[in-house]
Amino acid sequence: MSSAGWKKTACNICYVNCGVEVLVEDGRLTKVRGDRDNPKSKGYLCNKAARIPFYAHHRDRLTTPLRRRPDGGFDAIDWDTAIAEIAARLRDVVERHGGKSIALYGGGGQGNHAGGAYATGFLRALGSRHVFNALSQEKTGDFWVNGHLFGSQTCHTAEDVHHCDLLFVIGANPWIAHGFPNARDHLNQIRKDPARKLIVIDPRRTETAEMADLHLAVRPGADAFLLGAILATLLRRDALDLEFISAHTTGFGEVKDALLRIPVADWAAAADIPLDQIERCADMIGEAKAMTVRVELGIQQGVHSTLNSYLEKLLIMLTGSFGRPGTNQLHSWLMPLWGNSPNQKFAPTDTEVIGGLLPPNIFPQAVLNDHPDRLRAVWIDSSNPANTAANTAEVEKALAAVDLCVVVDVAMTETAQLAHYVLPASSQYEKTEFTLFNFEFPKNFFHVRSGAVPPLQGTLPEPEIYTRLARALGLLPGDKALAPLREAAFQSRPGFAQALRAFMSANPQSSAVGALVLYHTLGATLPDGTAAAAPLWQAAQACAKRSPGAVRRALGSDGNVPDAGLGDALFDVIVDKRSGVAITEHGYEDVWSLISHPDRKVHLAIVPLLEWLSRLDPATAQRPRDYPFVLAAGQRRMFNANQIFRDPAWRRDDPDGALLINTHDLNELGASDGEWIAVQSPTGRIVVRCKVDDSLRRGQLALPHGYGQSYPTRAGERLNNGPRINALTDSENCDPIAATPYHKHVAVRLERLPQKEAAVFEERSQRIHTT
Repeated sequence: MSSAGWKKTACNICYVNCGVEVLVEDGRLTKVRGDRDNPKSKGYLCNKAARIPFYAHHRDRLTTPLRRRPDGGFDAIDWDTAIAEIAARLRDVVERHGGKSIALYGGGGQGNHAGGAYATGFLRALGSRHVFNALSQEKTGDFWVNGHLFGSQTCHTAEDVHHCDLLFVIGANPWIAHGFPNARDHLNQIRKDPARKLIVIDPRRTETAEMADLHLAVRPGADAFLLGAILATLLRRDALDLEFISAHTTGFGEVKDALLRIPVADWAAAADIPLDQIERCADMIGEAKAMTVRVELGIQQGVHSTLNSYLEKLLIMLTGSFGRPGTNQLHSWLMPLWGNSPNQKFAPTDTEVIGGLLPPNIFPQAVLNDHPDRLRAVWIDSSNPANTAANTAEVEKALAAVDLCVVVDVAMTETAQLAHYVLPASSQYEKTEFTLFNFEFPKNFFHVRSGAVPPLQGTLPEPEIYTRLARALGLLPGDKALAPLREAAFQSRPGFAQALRAFMSANPQSSAVGALVLYHTLGATLPDGTAAAAPLWQAAQACAKRSPGAVRRALGSDGNVPDAGLGDALFDVIVDKRSGVAITEHGYEDVWSLISHPDRKVHLAIVPLLEWLSRLDPATAQRPRDYPFVLAAGQRRMFNANQIFRDPAWRRDDPDGALLINTHDLNELGASDGEWIAVQSPTGRIVVRCKVDDSLRRGQLALPHGYGQSYPTRAGERLNNGPRINALTDSENCDPIAATPYHKHVAVRLERLPQKEAAVFEERSQRIHTT
């Protein structure tokens, strides 16, 4: 790694992970620009990516392993001591309670997935398959629906925004949150083209809604009523694509019967949308040649979230907006980011495992109940559940109750402050990284990047952390035993593959930590120090076997190799190209081959969801009187991001994470713009600064995600920065199937503060932002 100059890498702020270049000066990132060589983002850069140096260099970075004292403080210890003590305590937990008493929370953060295979393999070697992460707090309802519709929970829809003439955005604000490549460019193109239209469903008049031809300002929590009313209207107009439905789906009869029973006027009233707007929406759908539907957490963490995901998919399928240019698609994978686990249950809480994941909402119960298989230890990698999971008080109680809590992270997070041991990882720009958010169609892309700056002294990349632990526990052979495999890797790939099969046959206990075996053998042969990408070799073999034609088209002349060598050719391109590379290139007709049902059809009728639809009561759309406001907890804004961005200085705007509130509601409260006020829910209370925003409906409030973090001043004092929103949320306020929290619909009330209390928060804010 050279010491200075522009280095190619990727942005880690949202899951699009655009290619960027960072200027390295004196071992530090100083400037950021878009990477024009990146085949996916092509030089695109948003305002947030420009702030990446604030992630890489700040005062809260960890530089030594830490062990918590009985008084709650921490002692710095050396790596050998930390590894030996943690290994001994893990061994004790496994011997007393079995590996299933341990859970992994995290295993790769945003734009930070290279460590995931190592963390997952390490826990599996100990006997655990229990995994909690951010996806299972946001997306598993959608995965569950996809499993029924398409035959596997790893089937996942993508949007062909580039070619659509109608973009239908539901519960998303891509102008701010992106969510598909070059989002602002494409929104501007749609806005400027009279032949292309935009519909937005969102309670708030967001930046994207401002650009829309039709904005349906739905009542918070009433998305299912609105989507049901739109579908029923399309059906009654005979505006569905019956030819598509007949050719490519099953179960339409049951769906049709359910939709015909919807009282459109009553459901429109529940959604607070005039019937003429629903009719106009239906007109626009009918006139479109190619509609693509884009959804996000607004409905996936809203009331009826799994049902919302089903209705969204019905909107796509019943209009034939699938498998053609400009519509929704399925996409290929290099390596699926989640699994397929139909009908699996987590015994201690009798919870369904979806996509191989457990929902964070059940984590406290999984620890605190009296089930014999309850969790006794938790391994937390690149995650901060003390801030991000619902009901902070219960999460903290659970973390305090486990026999062992170990955190692997780059900073002293709120979760790390509760751990028994904290292990300092190198940052995403100090090590080899790649991202498994690869959702594009017809071309799909993958991007391996090497470290841009040297690792901070005292830190280790995850493969090295898990190597030391695995060897201390006897799970990974020593370097001498792996030497013949490494030599085989330098000789030839076929020879290495044969030697690896023989090694695994002789050492079956090493199969769970296969990623580490590859890291120490094949990894030594990889360019630019990208050894951590070695597990992608097996993924490339599987991808080439699943979709050989698509891989050959993506590779072009590099794909002119025999079938037996296609996986190696794909792997070589992946690890060689610092700006990323196309891994598959499909034709639109290939989408049917990506469906996992044997008949290659979409199975529309999901009985539990049709029954749920029949039970919807418009009266439930009203707000409770005791808590008359609906809070959207976790809003994305211009200057907020995920929990890995801790330095308050990175925000140019909204430093306190203000509560957005309609002018009318603020006046009724008798408060002033910028005043400190209390937000009270049935679960907790926080104090926030308020800010007038008339893009919100009356009765609707919004607080941002990515705040609520403590940060050290230059004097060593830790101060909290912004609202810790999950002090307000309730883990019981969740989806009945996926346990996804209803974070976009938290019932609260507001209270003005006595002047003395308000002064305390004002003074604290000044100290946070002037240190």
